[in-house]
Amino acid sequence: MSEFEVSLSDRIDSEIDRLVEQGEFLNREQAVEELLTMGVSTYATTGESDREEDETLFTQMTEDQQDPAAREDDANDEYTF
Repeated sequence: MSEFEVSLSDRIDSEIDRLVEQGEFLNREQAVEELLTMGVSTYATTGESDREEDETLFTQMTEDQQDPAAREDDANDEYTF
């Protein structure tokens, strides 16, 4: 495991201490490790493949929608449920 030294603002330092005191983490080391891990995973940027999947999902959803005026139904205009 890598070790490094980091300087934190007093506010962040106090917040970490508060979380440990409240029992959110077993100790300060665990708190720092888990908080950094959450921050890195949240910050991680998505690649182009994710954007393509999002665009495909959007276009598929819009293509699946039907315009009621463009539907070719029978001459039977009864309400259906």
